[in-house]
Amino acid sequence: MGSIITVVIFALVIIGGISTYNSVKTARVNIDAQYGQIENQIQRRADLIPNLVNTVKGYMKYEEKVLTEVTAARAQVAGAKSPEEMAAADTALSGALGRLIAVAENYPELKADAHFTELMREISGSENRIAVARKDYNDAIRNYNVTIGTFPGNIVAGLLGYTEVAPFAADEPAHAVPQVVF
Repeated sequence: MGSIITVVIFALVIIGGISTYNSVKTARVNIDAQYGQIENQIQRRADLIPNLVNTVKGYMKYEEKVLTEVTAARAQVAGAKSPEEMAAADTALSGALGRLIAVAENYPELKADAHFTELMREISGSENRIAVARKDYNDAIRNYNVTIGTFPGNIVAGLLGYTEVAPFAADEPAHAVPQVVF
């Protein structure tokens, strides 16, 4: 009778360990999937930029520097190889787009152009999708960190070398209050 109880306890421990391992692994895979959504939305926005630049070129003959910055920033996004590089490239692209939009304000006929308006709406939608994807990514990281930080996940995670993942955080300049000067 005692050996049957020992076998049952051992089987329960093994099943619990497998279940915990699967929970940790699932949480880690979810992080990668959510980061893939961030990349997907950033790429969507980057794909819209050539059309925006071409639309704006006809109106902005003297704003070559801004158009060059936007194009270079888009190339950085396309060439990013890590989450850190992607975050830096995304920051550069957001800044360049902001400068492009500011310059476009000086061209009333451009603002009235239907193609330009539609592209700006699409880019704005992309910005919203990126924000949602970042939130989902941070939620996945939080769930993963809780899974590997609580019992029994901490035991399995420690044995298999799983470590906490840092959430997405805005760059330091994004924390500064913008100054609007007229």
